Amino acid sequence: MNKLLFVFGTRPEAIKMAPLIYKFKKSEAFETRVCVTAQHRSMLDEVLGFFHIEPDYDLNLMKPDQSLFDITADGLKGLRDVFAEYGPDHVFVQGDTTTAFIGALAGFYVKAKVSHIEAGLRSGNKFSPYPEEINRVMAGHLADYHFAPTSKAAANLRNEGIRENVWVVGNTVIDALFLALGILQDQGDEDQRKFFGFADFSKKIILMTCHRRETFGEKFENVCSAVKELSESFDDIEIIYPVHLNPHVTEPAHRILGNRKNIHLVKPLSYPQLVWLMSRSYFILTDSGGIQEEAPSLGKPVLVMRDVTERTESIEAGASKLVGTRKETILREAAALLTDHSAYDGMSKVLNPYGDGTASEQVVAIVSELSHGETGRES
Repeated sequence: MNKLLFVFGTRPEAIKMAPLIYKFKKSEAFETRVCVTAQHRSMLDEVLGFFHIEPDYDLNLMKPDQSLFDITADGLKGLRDVFAEYGPDHVFVQGDTTTAFIGALAGFYVKAKVSHIEAGLRSGNKFSPYPEEINRVMAGHLADYHFAPTSKAAANLRNEGIRENVWVVGNTVIDALFLALGILQDQGDEDQRKFFGFADFSKKIILMTCHRRETFGEKFENVCSAVKELSESFDDIEIIYPVHLNPHVTEPAHRILGNRKNIHLVKPLSYPQLVWLMSRSYFILTDSGGIQEEAPSLGKPVLVMRDVTERTESIEAGASKLVGTRKETILREAAALLTDHSAYDGMSKVLNPYGDGTASEQVVAIVSELSHGETGRES
Protein backbone atom coordinates (compact mmCIF):
# COMPACT_ATOMS: atom_id res chain seq x y z
CA MET A 1 0.00 0.00 0.00
CA ASN A 2 1.33 3.42 -0.98
CA LYS A 3 1.93 5.67 2.02
CA LEU A 4 0.85 9.24 1.31
CA LEU A 5 1.65 12.30 3.40
CA PHE A 6 -0.06 15.67 2.98
CA VAL A 7 2.05 18.54 4.28
CA PHE A 8 0.57 22.01 4.80
CA GLY A 9 0.58 24.82 7.32
CA THR A 10 -1.79 27.67 6.47
CA ARG A 11 -5.51 28.21 6.02
CA PRO A 12 -5.41 28.47 2.20
CA GLU A 13 -3.42 25.24 1.93
CA ALA A 14 -5.83 23.45 4.27
CA ILE A 15 -8.81 24.60 2.22
CA LYS A 16 -7.27 23.42 -1.04
CA MET A 17 -6.01 20.13 0.41
CA ALA A 18 -9.27 19.20 2.18
CA PRO A 19 -11.13 17.77 -0.84
CA LEU A 20 -8.03 15.79 -1.85
CA ILE A 21 -7.66 14.32 1.62
CA TYR A 22 -11.35 13.35 1.57
CA LYS A 23 -10.94 11.54 -1.73
CA PHE A 24 -7.70 9.75 -0.90
CA LYS A 25 -8.95 8.57 2.52
CA LYS A 26 -11.85 6.86 0.75
CA SER A 27 -9.43 4.77 -1.32
CA GLU A 28 -8.24 1.45 0.04
CA ALA A 29 -5.18 1.65 -2.21
CA PHE A 30 -3.50 4.28 -0.05
CA GLU A 31 -2.56 4.92 3.53
CA THR A 32 -3.16 8.65 3.92
CA ARG A 33 -1.75 10.77 6.72
CA VAL A 34 -1.70 14.50 7.36
CA CYS A 35 1.15 16.63 8.72
CA VAL A 36 0.56 20.29 9.57
CA THR A 37 3.42 22.66 10.25
CA ALA A 38 0.96 25.21 11.69
CA GLN A 39 2.99 28.07 10.30
CA HIS A 40 -0.37 29.76 10.93
CA ARG A 41 -2.20 28.36 13.97
CA SER A 42 -5.72 29.54 14.74
CA MET A 43 -6.75 30.16 11.12
CA LEU A 44 -5.50 26.69 10.18
CA ASP A 45 -7.30 25.01 13.09
CA GLU A 46 -10.60 26.63 12.12
CA VAL A 47 -10.46 25.07 8.64
CA LEU A 48 -9.40 21.69 9.99
CA GLY A 49 -12.38 21.75 12.32
CA PHE A 50 -14.83 22.80 9.61
CA PHE A 51 -13.73 20.00 7.29
CA HIS A 52 -13.28 17.48 10.14
CA ILE A 53 -9.62 16.82 9.36
CA GLU A 54 -7.50 15.60 12.27
CA PRO A 55 -3.74 15.83 11.64
CA ASP A 56 -1.59 12.81 12.36
CA TYR A 57 1.43 15.06 12.96
CA ASP A 58 1.47 18.67 14.17
CA LEU A 59 4.76 20.58 14.19
CA ASN A 60 3.13 23.61 15.86
CA LEU A 61 5.67 26.03 14.41
CA MET A 62 3.87 29.31 14.95
CA LYS A 63 5.48 31.66 17.46
CA PRO A 64 5.51 35.44 17.97
CA ASP A 65 7.48 37.43 15.40
CA GLN A 66 8.59 34.28 13.57
CA SER A 67 10.73 34.92 10.53
CA LEU A 68 11.06 33.05 7.27
CA PHE A 69 14.34 31.69 8.64
CA ASP A 70 12.51 30.26 11.66
CA ILE A 71 9.72 28.63 9.65
CA THR A 72 12.16 27.12 7.15
CA ALA A 73 14.70 25.76 9.63
CA ASP A 74 12.25 24.58 12.29
CA GLY A 75 9.93 23.12 9.68
CA LEU A 76 12.65 21.08 8.01
CA LYS A 77 13.80 19.67 11.34
CA GLY A 78 10.25 18.75 12.25
CA LEU A 79 9.61 17.10 8.91
CA ARG A 80 12.84 15.14 9.23
CA ASP A 81 11.44 13.44 12.33
CA VAL A 82 8.00 12.86 10.80
CA PHE A 83 9.51 11.33 7.67
CA ALA A 84 11.79 9.11 9.75
CA GLU A 85 8.81 7.78 11.70
CA TYR A 86 6.30 7.36 8.85
CA GLY A 87 8.46 6.81 5.78
CA PRO A 88 6.08 8.23 3.15
CA ASP A 89 6.30 7.02 -0.43
CA HIS A 90 4.56 10.11 -1.76
CA VAL A 91 4.41 13.67 -0.40
CA PHE A 92 1.78 16.24 -1.39
CA VAL A 93 2.40 19.97 -1.10
CA GLN A 94 0.16 22.79 -2.21
CA GLY A 95 0.79 26.20 -3.69
CA ASP A 96 3.43 28.65 -2.67
CA THR A 97 3.93 28.86 1.09
CA THR A 98 7.18 28.30 2.92
CA THR A 99 5.64 25.04 4.12
CA ALA A 100 5.09 23.96 0.51
CA PHE A 101 8.74 24.62 -0.30
CA ILE A 102 10.17 22.79 2.72
CA GLY A 103 7.70 19.94 2.26
CA ALA A 104 8.94 19.44 -1.28
CA LEU A 105 12.56 19.75 -0.16
CA ALA A 106 12.10 17.23 2.63
CA GLY A 107 10.40 14.83 0.21
CA PHE A 108 13.36 15.17 -2.11
CA TYR A 109 15.81 14.55 0.72
CA VAL A 110 14.20 11.18 1.51
CA LYS A 111 13.66 10.32 -2.18
CA ALA A 112 9.89 10.21 -1.88
CA LYS A 113 7.76 11.18 -4.85
CA VAL A 114 6.55 14.76 -4.54
CA SER A 115 3.27 16.03 -6.00
CA HIS A 116 2.79 19.78 -6.33
CA ILE A 117 -0.87 20.82 -6.22
CA GLU A 118 -1.61 24.16 -7.95
CA ALA A 119 1.64 23.96 -9.89
CA GLY A 120 2.87 26.47 -12.43
CA LEU A 121 1.61 29.82 -11.15
CA ARG A 122 4.08 32.57 -11.97
CA SER A 123 4.15 36.36 -11.70
CA GLY A 124 7.65 36.67 -13.19
CA ASN A 125 8.75 38.91 -10.31
CA LYS A 126 10.58 37.11 -7.52
CA PHE A 127 9.66 39.79 -5.00
CA SER A 128 5.95 40.02 -5.86
CA PRO A 129 4.34 38.15 -4.28
CA TYR A 130 7.08 37.72 -1.68
CA PRO A 131 8.18 35.08 -0.72
CA GLU A 132 5.53 33.08 -2.58
CA GLU A 133 6.90 33.45 -6.11
CA ILE A 134 10.22 31.80 -5.29
CA ASN A 135 8.57 29.22 -3.00
CA ARG A 136 6.45 27.90 -5.87
CA VAL A 137 9.32 27.98 -8.36
CA MET A 138 11.51 25.93 -6.03
CA ALA A 139 8.69 23.54 -5.12
CA GLY A 140 8.01 23.07 -8.83
CA HIS A 141 11.57 22.11 -9.62
CA LEU A 142 11.70 19.69 -6.69
CA ALA A 143 8.41 17.99 -7.53
CA ASP A 144 7.99 14.79 -9.55
CA TYR A 145 4.33 15.32 -10.44
CA HIS A 146 2.73 18.64 -11.30
CA PHE A 147 -1.02 19.28 -11.07
CA ALA A 148 -1.59 22.58 -12.83
CA PRO A 149 -4.87 24.48 -12.43
CA THR A 150 -4.90 25.86 -15.98
CA SER A 151 -3.25 25.38 -19.34
CA LYS A 152 -1.40 28.66 -18.83
CA ALA A 153 0.13 27.33 -15.62
CA ALA A 154 1.21 24.20 -17.50
CA ALA A 155 2.79 26.42 -20.16
CA ASN A 156 4.74 28.24 -17.46
CA LEU A 157 6.19 24.91 -16.38
CA ARG A 158 7.12 24.00 -19.95
CA ASN A 159 8.90 27.33 -20.29
CA GLU A 160 11.06 26.32 -17.33
CA GLY A 161 11.86 22.92 -18.84
CA ILE A 162 9.30 20.94 -16.82
CA ARG A 163 7.54 18.90 -19.50
CA GLU A 164 6.84 15.47 -18.08
CA ASN A 165 4.26 14.44 -15.50
CA VAL A 166 2.24 17.64 -15.88
CA TRP A 167 -1.56 17.47 -15.80
CA VAL A 168 -4.10 20.28 -16.10
CA VAL A 169 -6.86 19.43 -13.61
CA GLY A 170 -8.35 22.73 -12.44
CA ASN A 171 -7.93 24.15 -8.96
CA THR A 172 -8.97 22.18 -5.88
CA VAL A 173 -10.14 25.45 -4.30
CA ILE A 174 -13.28 25.14 -6.44
CA ASP A 175 -13.84 21.62 -5.12
CA ALA A 176 -13.46 23.00 -1.59
CA LEU A 177 -15.84 25.87 -2.30
CA PHE A 178 -18.59 23.54 -3.50
CA LEU A 179 -17.93 21.23 -0.54
CA ALA A 180 -18.20 24.18 1.87
CA LEU A 181 -21.39 25.49 0.26
CA GLY A 182 -22.94 22.06 0.72
CA ILE A 183 -21.96 21.95 4.39
CA LEU A 184 -23.32 25.47 4.94
CA GLN A 185 -26.59 24.57 3.22
CA ASP A 186 -26.98 21.55 5.49
CA GLN A 187 -26.26 23.67 8.56
CA GLY A 188 -28.62 26.50 7.59
CA ASP A 189 -27.57 30.15 7.66
CA GLU A 190 -29.11 31.34 10.93
CA ASP A 191 -25.72 31.58 12.65
CA GLN A 192 -24.20 33.46 9.71
CA ARG A 193 -27.05 35.96 9.54
CA LYS A 194 -26.77 36.52 13.27
CA PHE A 195 -22.99 37.08 13.05
CA PHE A 196 -23.37 39.61 10.22
CA GLY A 197 -26.35 41.30 11.85
CA PHE A 198 -24.48 44.62 11.89
CA ALA A 199 -24.77 44.92 8.08
CA ASP A 200 -27.78 45.97 6.02
CA PHE A 201 -28.12 43.25 3.38
CA SER A 202 -30.82 45.19 1.56
CA LYS A 203 -27.91 47.29 0.26
CA LYS A 204 -25.10 46.20 -2.05
CA ILE A 205 -22.50 44.38 0.02
CA ILE A 206 -18.86 44.92 -0.96
CA LEU A 207 -16.40 42.48 0.57
CA MET A 208 -12.88 43.86 0.95
CA THR A 209 -9.72 41.96 1.85
CA CYS A 210 -6.23 43.46 1.76
CA HIS A 211 -3.19 42.22 3.64
CA ARG A 212 -0.24 41.42 1.36
CA ARG A 213 3.27 42.46 2.42
CA GLU A 214 4.04 44.22 -0.85
CA THR A 215 1.11 46.58 -0.24
CA PHE A 216 2.21 47.76 3.22
CA GLY A 217 2.84 51.48 3.61
CA GLU A 218 1.80 54.13 1.12
CA LYS A 219 0.08 51.67 -1.22
CA PHE A 220 -2.15 50.36 1.56
CA GLU A 221 -3.02 53.90 2.63
CA ASN A 222 -4.01 54.65 -0.97
CA VAL A 223 -6.29 51.61 -0.96
CA CYS A 224 -7.92 52.70 2.30
CA SER A 225 -8.39 56.26 1.05
CA ALA A 226 -10.11 54.94 -2.08
CA VAL A 227 -12.45 52.75 -0.04
CA LYS A 228 -13.28 55.62 2.31
CA GLU A 229 -14.16 57.89 -0.62
CA LEU A 230 -16.22 55.10 -2.19
CA SER A 231 -18.23 54.80 1.03
CA GLU A 232 -18.84 58.56 0.99
CA SER A 233 -19.94 58.59 -2.66
CA PHE A 234 -22.54 55.79 -2.50
CA ASP A 235 -25.14 55.53 0.23
CA ASP A 236 -26.57 52.24 -1.07
CA ILE A 237 -23.49 50.15 -0.23
CA GLU A 238 -22.14 48.39 2.83
CA ILE A 239 -18.41 47.57 2.90
CA ILE A 240 -17.28 44.70 5.12
CA TYR A 241 -13.54 44.46 5.70
CA PRO A 242 -12.10 41.57 7.76
CA VAL A 243 -8.90 43.25 8.95
CA HIS A 244 -5.73 41.19 9.11
CA LEU A 245 -4.08 41.22 12.54
CA ASN A 246 -0.72 42.48 11.25
CA PRO A 247 -0.10 45.97 12.76
CA HIS A 248 0.97 47.22 9.32
CA VAL A 249 -2.68 46.65 8.37
CA THR A 250 -4.67 47.27 11.53
CA GLU A 251 -3.33 50.74 12.37
CA PRO A 252 -3.91 52.48 9.02
CA ALA A 253 -7.15 50.55 8.41
CA HIS A 254 -8.70 51.77 11.64
CA ARG A 255 -7.23 55.27 11.32
CA ILE A 256 -8.55 55.84 7.79
CA LEU A 257 -11.66 53.66 7.65
CA GLY A 258 -12.89 53.77 11.24
CA ASN A 259 -16.04 55.66 12.22
CA ARG A 260 -17.75 55.29 8.83
CA LYS A 261 -21.26 53.92 9.36
CA ASN A 262 -21.26 51.95 6.09
CA ILE A 263 -17.77 50.49 6.56
CA HIS A 264 -17.57 47.57 8.98
CA LEU A 265 -14.09 46.63 10.19
CA VAL A 266 -14.28 43.13 11.63
CA LYS A 267 -11.87 40.51 12.86
CA PRO A 268 -10.61 37.92 10.35
CA LEU A 269 -13.45 35.67 9.26
CA SER A 270 -13.58 31.92 9.49
CA TYR A 271 -13.63 30.10 6.18
CA PRO A 272 -17.36 29.29 6.36
CA GLN A 273 -18.12 32.92 7.26
CA LEU A 274 -16.03 34.10 4.31
CA VAL A 275 -17.71 31.70 1.87
CA TRP A 276 -21.16 32.76 3.11
CA LEU A 277 -20.28 36.45 2.80
CA MET A 278 -18.75 36.03 -0.67
CA SER A 279 -21.93 34.34 -1.86
CA ARG A 280 -23.96 37.35 -0.72
CA SER A 281 -21.63 40.12 -1.87
CA TYR A 282 -22.25 42.33 -4.88
CA PHE A 283 -18.59 42.47 -5.79
CA ILE A 284 -15.23 41.99 -4.10
CA LEU A 285 -12.19 44.23 -3.58
CA THR A 286 -9.21 42.04 -2.78
CA ASP A 287 -5.52 41.23 -3.02
CA SER A 288 -6.19 37.57 -2.19
CA GLY A 289 -5.19 34.88 -4.66
CA GLY A 290 -7.75 32.38 -3.42
CA ILE A 291 -10.66 34.79 -3.75
CA GLN A 292 -9.63 35.52 -7.34
CA GLU A 293 -10.10 31.81 -8.00
CA GLU A 294 -13.31 31.27 -6.03
CA ALA A 295 -15.39 34.34 -6.82
CA PRO A 296 -16.11 33.53 -10.51
CA SER A 297 -17.88 30.33 -9.43
CA LEU A 298 -20.20 32.51 -7.36
CA GLY A 299 -20.74 35.06 -10.13
CA LYS A 300 -19.00 37.83 -8.20
CA PRO A 301 -16.82 40.39 -10.04
CA VAL A 302 -13.39 40.94 -8.48
CA LEU A 303 -11.26 44.06 -8.48
CA VAL A 304 -7.71 42.95 -7.73
CA MET A 305 -5.83 45.56 -5.71
CA ARG A 306 -2.33 44.45 -6.65
CA ASP A 307 0.22 45.69 -9.14
CA VAL A 308 0.98 42.14 -10.33
CA THR A 309 -1.00 38.92 -10.12
CA GLU A 310 -0.03 35.39 -11.04
CA ARG A 311 -3.70 34.51 -11.47
CA THR A 312 -4.10 36.11 -14.86
CA GLU A 313 -6.63 33.62 -16.25
CA SER A 314 -9.62 35.21 -14.51
CA ILE A 315 -8.50 38.64 -15.72
CA GLU A 316 -8.15 37.40 -19.29
CA ALA A 317 -11.56 35.74 -19.03
CA GLY A 318 -13.09 38.99 -17.77
CA ALA A 319 -14.16 37.81 -14.30
CA SER A 320 -11.54 39.96 -12.56
CA LYS A 321 -9.84 43.25 -13.24
CA LEU A 322 -6.36 44.27 -12.08
CA VAL A 323 -6.78 47.77 -10.61
CA GLY A 324 -3.50 48.17 -8.71
CA THR A 325 -3.27 50.34 -5.61
CA ARG A 326 -3.85 53.82 -7.07
CA LYS A 327 -6.78 55.56 -5.44
CA GLU A 328 -8.19 56.96 -8.68
CA THR A 329 -8.19 53.61 -10.47
CA ILE A 330 -9.86 51.74 -7.63
CA LEU A 331 -12.55 54.41 -7.34
CA ARG A 332 -13.22 54.49 -11.08
CA GLU A 333 -13.56 50.73 -11.48
CA ALA A 334 -15.63 50.27 -8.33
CA ALA A 335 -17.98 53.06 -9.36
CA ALA A 336 -18.38 51.44 -12.78
CA LEU A 337 -19.54 48.18 -11.21
CA LEU A 338 -22.03 50.07 -9.06
CA THR A 339 -23.51 52.19 -11.86
CA ASP A 340 -23.02 50.31 -15.14
CA HIS A 341 -25.17 47.18 -15.30
CA SER A 342 -23.62 45.96 -18.54
CA ALA A 343 -20.11 46.24 -17.06
CA TYR A 344 -21.26 44.29 -14.03
CA ASP A 345 -23.02 41.60 -16.05
CA GLY A 346 -20.00 41.26 -18.30
CA MET A 347 -17.87 40.25 -15.29
CA SER A 348 -20.40 38.30 -13.27
CA LYS A 349 -21.43 35.83 -15.98
CA VAL A 350 -17.98 34.54 -16.94
CA LEU A 351 -17.29 30.80 -16.73
CA ASN A 352 -14.69 30.14 -14.05
CA PRO A 353 -11.34 29.41 -15.77
CA TYR A 354 -10.06 27.59 -12.68
CA GLY A 355 -12.20 24.52 -13.04
CA ASP A 356 -15.53 22.85 -12.43
CA GLY A 357 -14.98 21.22 -9.05
CA THR A 358 -13.56 17.88 -10.26
CA ALA A 359 -9.85 18.55 -9.72
CA SER A 360 -9.59 16.23 -6.71
CA GLU A 361 -11.19 13.33 -8.56
CA GLN A 362 -8.75 13.81 -11.42
CA VAL A 363 -5.72 13.88 -9.11
CA VAL A 364 -6.79 10.70 -7.32
CA ALA A 365 -7.32 8.92 -10.65
CA ILE A 366 -3.91 9.99 -11.95
CA VAL A 367 -2.05 9.07 -8.76
CA SER A 368 -3.83 5.71 -8.73
CA GLU A 369 -2.54 5.03 -12.25
CA LEU A 370 0.96 6.14 -11.30
CA SER A 371 0.95 3.88 -8.26
CA HIS A 372 0.26 0.95 -10.57
CA GLY A 373 3.36 1.71 -12.61
CA GLU A 374 1.90 3.98 -15.26
CA THR A 375 4.38 6.50 -16.62
CA GLY A 376 3.75 10.21 -16.67
CA ARG A 377 3.04 12.15 -19.81
CA GLU A 378 3.92 15.51 -21.24
CA SER A 379 1.31 18.22 -20.90
